Amino acid sequence: MSQEAEHGWYFLMSPVLFGSGAIAWFQFDADPPLLRLCAWLAVFAVIALALGPARPIARKAALAVLLVVCGMLSSQVETWQAGTVMLDTPVTTTVTGRVERREGDGEGRWRYIVAVTGTREPTLGRPPERVSLVARGASTPFEIGQWVTGRARLTPPSGPALPGLDDFSFGAYFDGVGANGFFYGAPTATVAPETGDKRQFLAEGIEYLYGLRSTIGDRIRSILPGDTGAFAASLVTDERRAISRETTAALRQSGLAHIVAISGLNMALSAGIFFVGFRMALSLLPSVAQAYPTKKIAAAGALLALTAYYMISGFAVSAERAYIMMMIMLVAVLFDRPSISLRNVALSALVIVMLSPSEVLGPSFQMSFAATLALVAGYSIWTGRRPTDNAFLKLPWVMPVVAVARFFGGIVLTSMIGGFSTALFSIEHFHRLSSYGLPANLMAMPVISFVVMPMGMLAMLLTPFGLDVLPWKIAGLGLDVVIGIAKLVSSWGGNVDIGRLPSWYFPVAVLGFLVLTLLRTRLRYLGAAIVGIATFTVALLPSLPAPDVVVAEDGSLVAILRGTRMASNRERPPDFIFGQWQRALAAEEHQPPAFIKATLPKKTKERNDRSYALSFDERRAVLRTMRNAAANGTANSFVCVKGAWCIATLDNGYIVNVIEDLAYLGPACDAADIVITPARIRLRECRSGAMLITGQTLRRSGAVEICMDQQGTPVLTTTYDGLSRPWRIHRAYDWRSGTFDVAVSDIGE
Repeated sequence: MSQEAEHGWYFLMSPVLFGSGAIAWFQFDADPPLLRLCAWLAVFAVIALALGPARPIARKAALAVLLVVCGMLSSQVETWQAGTVMLDTPVTTTVTGRVERREGDGEGRWRYIVAVTGTREPTLGRPPERVSLVARGASTPFEIGQWVTGRARLTPPSGPALPGLDDFSFGAYFDGVGANGFFYGAPTATVAPETGDKRQFLAEGIEYLYGLRSTIGDRIRSILPGDTGAFAASLVTDERRAISRETTAALRQSGLAHIVAISGLNMALSAGIFFVGFRMALSLLPSVAQAYPTKKIAAAGALLALTAYYMISGFAVSAERAYIMMMIMLVAVLFDRPSISLRNVALSALVIVMLSPSEVLGPSFQMSFAATLALVAGYSIWTGRRPTDNAFLKLPWVMPVVAVARFFGGIVLTSMIGGFSTALFSIEHFHRLSSYGLPANLMAMPVISFVVMPMGMLAMLLTPFGLDVLPWKIAGLGLDVVIGIAKLVSSWGGNVDIGRLPSWYFPVAVLGFLVLTLLRTRLRYLGAAIVGIATFTVALLPSLPAPDVVVAEDGSLVAILRGTRMASNRERPPDFIFGQWQRALAAEEHQPPAFIKATLPKKTKERNDRSYALSFDERRAVLRTMRNAAANGTANSFVCVKGAWCIATLDNGYIVNVIEDLAYLGPACDAADIVITPARIRLRECRSGAMLITGQTLRRSGAVEICMDQQGTPVLTTTYDGLSRPWRIHRAYDWRSGTFDVAVSDIGE
């Protein structure tokens, strides 16, 4: 341990401790009292100062707790700063606001981030300050900074698709987007109101950068058509929606999706290309090379180029993270410090966690730093090895072969290290692994490194002079090759659905990974042992019991799970939710419902307001049809009447009924043991005693899993136990009383 202390292991662990405090704070059911956190901060600060250097172990323990508390306080501050108003319920209203950002998908649709200034018909009591809206039909897209108005359908950001999966409302809260939706038809331009906002100057400056970003993207797509241009624009501006679904899927399945996002790879290549190119250009001037520190001048120039790249990249979180990391490395060059070191990685992580502690929970942050940490740790081991003195390797005809072998060997090694280091996080967040990511990266990365990024950098430098066409054409040829590689590798298949693992596995495996990468002595092999033992234990233990029935958070999508087959009540279920279910539950096979024809009761004018008031004869007829469908249908599969109801019988005899129209609530309760409806009604149970799950209860509970215990009784697992956290509290808002009821969900009671 003394050798590890000399290497500064405590500083390397500081972002881990700080981030652990942030993770703990976000996992609480309610915000901890601020005074209590401040008291803990003061207590451990005093203890650390009082102990002094005389008791290093106790002092470092106090500092460790202090860092954890600082992570909690930083999370509290970030949450207060965000203060995003989240839409509480889906609504159709007329939205008026200012376009802050825009992004096209190449098919005539545009996604606008609109700063809302007003709503009407109805006027919302809690309007979100910023919404994401998709529009189509406009002859020309609206410019950034333009004021628009239009009839729109708004919905709150979605929660986890299943208990324990990623919460999209959490990310939306810290992104400042309080609702998603779409315009009915094309919105129209409107006159800007006189707000007198003192922040208008800053907003216009940011909008200018977004406008410049959009202009650059349009310029690139005008030179390179189709997916090639969309791919090239994404590397510069991070606008990815214009890439077709086919190409996006191929990149994802082949393990090349990381190229699209502006992350450490793009930033490192851009900074490295500029640094090397600028330094070589300065070396051609002997008077400059001899009189000035060209290495530092090149580093300063690379820092300026990197800053310009970040400014036009759209301020994405991945770009921000990569920018901070590369900035620290370039500043290290200015001060004659090693640029590639674990200390620089730790410092970058600490700065990012301090600025945005919420990012610690995201897959982007975790995978990015896992890959960087593993690569830098591997680099440290490689540079610390003893050099070999082999005369054969120094022969003139052998040296070029060795250089080529080292180059491709480096690509193989970095791809393997990056792939293995991110596999753990890919399993945790996406429940899927790409089996052929290594050969795909081995084929694609030389093209990206030596053709696409250098030509892209040259094209951006020549853009002000209008000489960027030829470099972009060359870069486009390289991108065509990368797309071809992605489609070829994705055609091999190889994606493996892992499913959900025990909750203890991920933190234990991450601990082992940190020990393996942060320690420098032989103690680091203890980390590999921890990961290996944890993985071996998971492989030997029986798999987690799968739920029998899963229900989406709005109640419109329900599925029955049996083995690798999932039967749903939708013929074409939405992939956003259903795809997550399939990956998390390792059930790739989808069984659509069987449809039957049935005579539906006719709604009269008197029933328009209370459509569920069926006559006695109609109730009996519907009940008879439901029971026949449940008895004659295939077990664990839905039988549906379009636009009315779906019924299924589980292999344990329980009957599940999903109704779209409240007219069938009474017969459904009589025919089934579990009734599910997306309607937001205040009923808590059926009169027959059947379990009732409604849109109102699901709003509070989130998505639900239903498992049958040994006695055959349904046991419900809800996504949310409480709603007091700021990114959930909108679910507890009652617009009638204007208050929040954050009590524990009573679903199933």
